[in-house]
Amino acid sequence: MNTLRNGIFRKEPPGTIALRVIGIADESVNVDDIIEATNHFRCVDLIIEKAKSKLTESFIKELHYILKSSTSDSRRDWFNVGDKFEELQFYCERFSNNNEPEFTDQEIMTIYLYTMHHEGHRTTKHIHRFASEYLMSWFPKLGSYQAFNNRLNRLGGAFTRLIEILLADFQPDDCLFDQSLLDSMPIITCSGKRSGKVAREITDKGYCSTKGMYYYGLKLHLLGFRRIGKLPHPEQILFTPASVNDLTVFKEAWSAIEDRTFFGDKIYFVNELNQYMLKHLNSETLAPVKAVKGMTDVIKQRIKAADDFFSTAVSKVRQPVEAIFNWLIEKADIQKASKVRSTKGLMVHAFGRLAAAFITLAI
Repeated sequence: MNTLRNGIFRKEPPGTIALRVIGIADESVNVDDIIEATNHFRCVDLIIEKAKSKLTESFIKELHYILKSSTSDSRRDWFNVGDKFEELQFYCERFSNNNEPEFTDQEIMTIYLYTMHHEGHRTTKHIHRFASEYLMSWFPKLGSYQAFNNRLNRLGGAFTRLIEILLADFQPDDCLFDQSLLDSMPIITCSGKRSGKVAREITDKGYCSTKGMYYYGLKLHLLGFRRIGKLPHPEQILFTPASVNDLTVFKEAWSAIEDRTFFGDKIYFVNELNQYMLKHLNSETLAPVKAVKGMTDVIKQRIKAADDFFSTAVSKVRQPVEAIFNWLIEKADIQKASKVRSTKGLMVHAFGRLAAAFITLAI
């Protein structure tokens, strides 16, 4: 099972950063404004000193660091954003003599995320074409499409880690940590009428009841913190072959979570498992009521109103998890993977498109 996990966590709201002000005559002035103005002069001095040097990524980071030093912003999580990207290199590390190419992996990820998120291009070919036509002043070492595609396919691990960072560092404050929504969606490499030939080691044939179709590919399983009136915030995302049952994933990955109420479809509810979770973990699964075999028509009619009311209430709570799948399809077209031709390409398709969608959290 190929998994993406940002862990089971109970992240408390970040500490409040007080606004520091000082009094001047009859008005107050933010101390950060004074410090940042001073830092601007330091930045200008450094730019003059290195006026004849080549403009590099590290120099830009240095200017940003100087500008925000000693301000309230310097204590925020995003202040060390450069460190986050430095960390990503260890998930796509090179072990060759060409370990410091002129066109960097950071630039490849930037082109991919920017072009997909802001320009709406969905295929690698269209992304490269747009960059070669409009972004060459920013990325003069871009190179050919074949080289770009080959190097992009090596960055699946970096995209995975980037998603973990985004989901953990930009978790909304209105998450309900004792309530989670469950569901899954297909990642389709080809229809079930054909024989799947791509990434056979991680894909197989499965059935999507929502679409009423057989398909080859992966299945994306999502566990998300509930947010009232909003899309859930993903807590864990797992990818499995298409044939893996949703209940199997729930049992293996999430059924041991304590103090939690899960809202899911009928497939997630098994009475024996639910009773065990209630007794030992103080957790339970709520799902629309299943029809019971052998129940007489008289009893069915007697409890129909209550069952329908309960099922409607649960479905209303879990509806946002279906909405987040529609949002992922709209933002990154993650469901269609028919253009993928390799296992590495499929991993970049899955994790790269998730990153392109969730980058919204940091903007």
